[in-house]
Amino acid sequence: MSTPQPPSAPPPGCPAHRLYGPEAEADPMALYEKLRAEHGAVAPVLVHGDLPAWLVLGHRENLDVARTPSRFARDPRRWRDQQEGRVPADHPLSPMTAWQPVCHFVDGTDHERLRGAITESLERFDHRGIRRYVKRFADQLIDAFVQTGRGDLVADFAEPLPMLVMTQLVGAPESYGPQLVDAARDLIRGTETAVASNEFVTATLRELLARKRARPGRDFTSWMLEHHAALSDDEMVEHLRLVLIAAFETTANLIANTLRLVLTDERFRASLSGGHMTLPDALEQVLWNEPPLMTVLGRWATGDTDLGGVRIKAGDMLLLSPGAGNRDPEVRPDTAEAIQGNRSHLAFSSGPHECPGQDIGRAIADTGVDTLLARLPDLELAVPAGELEWVSSLMTRHVVALPVRFTPRGVTVTGSTPAPVRPEPAGPVTPARPVSRPSWWRRLLGRA
Repeated sequence: MSTPQPPSAPPPGCPAHRLYGPEAEADPMALYEKLRAEHGAVAPVLVHGDLPAWLVLGHRENLDVARTPSRFARDPRRWRDQQEGRVPADHPLSPMTAWQPVCHFVDGTDHERLRGAITESLERFDHRGIRRYVKRFADQLIDAFVQTGRGDLVADFAEPLPMLVMTQLVGAPESYGPQLVDAARDLIRGTETAVASNEFVTATLRELLARKRARPGRDFTSWMLEHHAALSDDEMVEHLRLVLIAAFETTANLIANTLRLVLTDERFRASLSGGHMTLPDALEQVLWNEPPLMTVLGRWATGDTDLGGVRIKAGDMLLLSPGAGNRDPEVRPDTAEAIQGNRSHLAFSSGPHECPGQDIGRAIADTGVDTLLARLPDLELAVPAGELEWVSSLMTRHVVALPVRFTPRGVTVTGSTPAPVRPEPAGPVTPARPVSRPSWWRRLLGRA
């Protein structure tokens, strides 16, 4: 048995920065620009456990990697550090780098078979029906805090809404939602409990699969089961997991980022309310400036190759960076300038592994934000914008809470306009404390 060799170091004079820890988590965008200044379009970095990787910063280079699976494969079994025993089973990134029978970990004919099952099942949804689900759940979430005149738009709205809609679309009971929200967020952060969260999600989805085999319906899970690709149980569970986790994280972040801009950027809000920018245009602007995933794991070099002037060795891991690529000065010399009618951002990747559910994500965010702003047009931030806190991880960065205040109103009644509610006595405004998921879930079910 061979002894594992130490991780390969970057070339002399090219120090590798950690993509985890205090510096990376404090301001990922600043770190990306520092790396771009030091290394150009491709930079050596370290992920958890100080394992080496390459971060792709250039817009063109991101597209090159995403569109050429012959050079940069999606199969993590090619990862040299894993082959040589340097990646323990409980590594924080294991839920996202350990090979599974899922479409985003394969290429070629296997990828076409598995992705075909997903895309053809997703295409069976009526998008007007999806928007009706979004509107219904958005109204229910707003009803849970509308009479108080204050709330937290992250914990009370942006996070629960995508999972509510997705549990409906996959045919799961609504009671699945609270713990799936917590587990999904924990899993993608790469925390010490990410592996346990992944196991919980997997067990929950196996239970759902058994339910749908016994009683199929008009939902994504049932359509996947009857698809001619004939997926195995393991393949079914992993693809349900992929769809739920990807839709939850990206859409929750897109909603939160859009609402933060509405609340903190007067020009953005004026353009939106004045009709100079439509809500779909606003979402695309957010996808350019603050993509839901800052980095994407991962690609592995199929052989020695060059990328952006850097020599990549076979088995090296590469991380795509929509956050850095969207701000590449070669494609956006002025990042302060608004971009309208342009979807060439990297938020949903590109090539054969481009996100198949991006239109559903857009529909959830568009309808959800529109419903909220129509119900509560006088929303304003309840704390100075500078006091907002952020949490970052290897893949994501999002605002922790968006405490807001507004004129209290009544809950919705079918066919009528929400009635105003007598305001509470005036007093000092304090940030709304994020409520636990079970709390908002109990409130929601209590109104159903």
